[in-house]
Amino acid sequence: MSSTVSNSQGILQPGGYGSHDPRTNSTSGSFGVPESESNENEEAGLVSVSWNQDSSCFAAGTSHGFRIYNCEPFKETFRRELKNGGFKIVEMLFRSNILALVGGGPNSQYPSNKVLIWDDHQSRCISEFSFRSEIRSVKLRRDRIVVVLEHKIYVYNFMDLRLLHQIETQANPRGLCCLSHHSNTSVLACPGLHRGEIRVEHFGLNMVQIINAHDSSIACMTLTLDGLLLATASTKGTLIRIFNTMDGTRLQEVRRGVDRADIYSIALSPNVQWLAVSSDKGTVHIFSLRVRVVGEDSYSTENNALLTQQTYSNSLQGLVSPTTGTNPGSSLSFMRGVLPKYFSSEWSYAQFHVSEVTQFFAAFGSHNTVAIIGMDGSFYRCSFDPVNGGEMGQLEYFHFLKTDNRTE
Repeated sequence: MSSTVSNSQGILQPGGYGSHDPRTNSTSGSFGVPESESNENEEAGLVSVSWNQDSSCFAAGTSHGFRIYNCEPFKETFRRELKNGGFKIVEMLFRSNILALVGGGPNSQYPSNKVLIWDDHQSRCISEFSFRSEIRSVKLRRDRIVVVLEHKIYVYNFMDLRLLHQIETQANPRGLCCLSHHSNTSVLACPGLHRGEIRVEHFGLNMVQIINAHDSSIACMTLTLDGLLLATASTKGTLIRIFNTMDGTRLQEVRRGVDRADIYSIALSPNVQWLAVSSDKGTVHIFSLRVRVVGEDSYSTENNALLTQQTYSNSLQGLVSPTTGTNPGSSLSFMRGVLPKYFSSEWSYAQFHVSEVTQFFAAFGSHNTVAIIGMDGSFYRCSFDPVNGGEMGQLEYFHFLKTDNRTE
């Protein structure tokens, strides 16, 4: 079966598929092309929110279509109101015209087992993927399309839609999967075949690293843009761990709290100095990272990418830069090994409080700021003090579904 696909520059390339491919692909068919319709008299319900790859934008899937928002400055950049319902997955590709859409939400006529690759410059569907089971998530990078089902992950080449890899996972109802986004690294992280296990694929090196990250099942994970660091949390939700993806070494462990929590998001700052975590406890936590990348701009391939961890010491000299604080610990940390483990833990450096009754997802902005989006339609932009930490200050708040901040 032949098809067409567009890359982020809008170039169309024909492609072919073998009989091993578990999905069909076409530029038209049962999924069809979304039909635009004005729904000005109806209030759209929020179905999903998701960041783009560098967190400069976010997408909102609604009961009537989808909307795209810029973060700095905050602005709705465009929206598509559709006749046939909304989307539970709206995956952006940086700021390009390409989106991956999966139907969902109340009264959606778009199936949850099909991916629509949408080119918004052409205002049309350029490809369609059908599967036998519900799609849990879709991830994009400039050369790959990754479709996550509950027990399997499919990796396709973006230019010709050729199936490149199939990865078996344990039950993955959250659709956990993350990708690197540097052109010189090609890394994918996903749940392994056993509880608490993460599989890291270094496609450029033809290497697989299995990391036994937690005793409980994995609840959330993220990679740095270069794919060399991995942050994880389990369904217990008390500890967040940082790993070197090249050799699986655990580099740092920080504590969100003592009680169980459902972790909604983990974010790593672009300079790898900070970690943000949101959960159902109603607090966004910021942690200081002690992990340093050796020769920040000195590597050109995964082969010479080196990571190091600087050992914790009382003086803290050489651990963190003079302008960066450190995570507080318990005053009883000198009794580590005698008292329970949480007495020697690293706790959050800065915090921001949100509602406990909705899901919030955090990401880093510029100049020590954090953006937070909620399933109640909230957008916060906050700042934290990199020297003293403490409670973050609120810079902006918008209710993005109700506030008219469209680009004129």
